[in-house]
Amino acid sequence: MNRESAPSASAGREAAPRSIRIAPVRKSIVVETGAAHAFTVFTAGIDRWWPHDKGIGPGPIARSVIEPCVGGRWYTRHADGSEVTVGHVRVWEPDARLVVGWEISAQWKPDARVELASEVEVRFIAEGPARTRVELEHRDFERMGKTDGESMRGHVDGGWPGTLECFAREAARNGSAP
Repeated sequence: MNRESAPSASAGREAAPRSIRIAPVRKSIVVETGAAHAFTVFTAGIDRWWPHDKGIGPGPIARSVIEPCVGGRWYTRHADGSEVTVGHVRVWEPDARLVVGWEISAQWKPDARVELASEVEVRFIAEGPARTRVELEHRDFERMGKTDGESMRGHVDGGWPGTLECFAREAARNGSAP
């Protein structure tokens, strides 16, 4: 048998599926307050700034909550009393960094399968005693598959700027309690 007609080492095997990569969404905003206050408003004060019409549960949001610990839930309570988990806290570094899972499907339904969840990281970087740059990265859309991941990425890319503006307005209020 000559080399040209010899079966290749990969004959009979399917090529391994190529992994897809979907670019993360990166947004940043500067808020006129210190990093500690910005972190507190983002987490403990989320109910004051998260738009109550931006939920995945039945009916309007009555309350938004991020539980302050690794493993804590980010959830919404709705007008009918039901609760919907948005995600779980993966990293909790007060005044500096927060990472939460985004346990929402591309159909905007709760999806508790952690292996399919995208992830949101928020960093609070002091630029002075009363000025903080808040950097948000929403990533890992490929976990959802190509079509669903690209769909979710497109939606959040357009949604985070307005949501961060709501946060910035609330964070800039002097002396507001969390």
